[in-house]
Amino acid sequence: MMTNCNTLLTLAYDLDRWNSYQERLPIVINLSAGVNSHMIICGLSGSGKSYCEQIILAKLAEAEPGSEIFFADYKGDPAFQYLSNCSRYYSYNSTLEALKIVHNRLHNRQSGHDSSRHPVTLIWDEYMAQMLSLLSQDKKAATAIMGKVSEILLLGRSLSIRLVVTCQRPDAMAFPAGARLNYGIVCVLGSSASSIYEMLIPDFKDKVRGRQFHRGEGIVVLQGAECHFIKVPTIRNMERLQQHCMSALGTRLPLGEA
Repeated sequence: MMTNCNTLLTLAYDLDRWNSYQERLPIVINLSAGVNSHMIICGLSGSGKSYCEQIILAKLAEAEPGSEIFFADYKGDPAFQYLSNCSRYYSYNSTLEALKIVHNRLHNRQSGHDSSRHPVTLIWDEYMAQMLSLLSQDKKAATAIMGKVSEILLLGRSLSIRLVVTCQRPDAMAFPAGARLNYGIVCVLGSSASSIYEMLIPDFKDKVRGRQFHRGEGIVVLQGAECHFIKVPTIRNMERLQQHCMSALGTRLPLGEA
């Protein structure tokens, strides 16, 4: 099982209630066993993706004690530099090592060699950019990498393995065989092009209704049906959030900070 039967995580707040009443109405995502909790977060540069990722990383660790989280940072984003000494942080081309570890875990659990079922999560920043780079260098190798990603998406739920990816545009070339449809949590942040919505959200015109989103605002669709407009919260104590992110990736909190 993924964890206990009722694992929930507050992703953001309801945007309309926030704008109209300054009310913090939580938008909760379900990470329970049997629920598709693979997640894709899209948005143009400056949309707030990196900020949202850090919140998800910290909250995942809190919601699932004993889980393993791997962070793949292809571009070496300065926003994640503080994670560089963590044992499960991988940057640039070493991100493929993180994929290899998680994919091997999938196969070992599937074959029965690994009977553990604690949650394993791979958070992959700028997945699309890395796949495009690989496709330009070695199409065969890139296809093999994307095949591993597809396996995690198809088989991970029953084996307690989750994938969270961020990208600017989720073009089909990096999501073979309709892999974009295997994300149970779809989030688009900021003022994004209509083509991004078309790729991810059915009937997006009816859902978005001509709205304009600012940084940290957007839309989330859960399990292909439940739709919410969201506002990612502002973190007042960023240092403490970073400490929890480091702890989640293999760096302990300083004594007295737990």
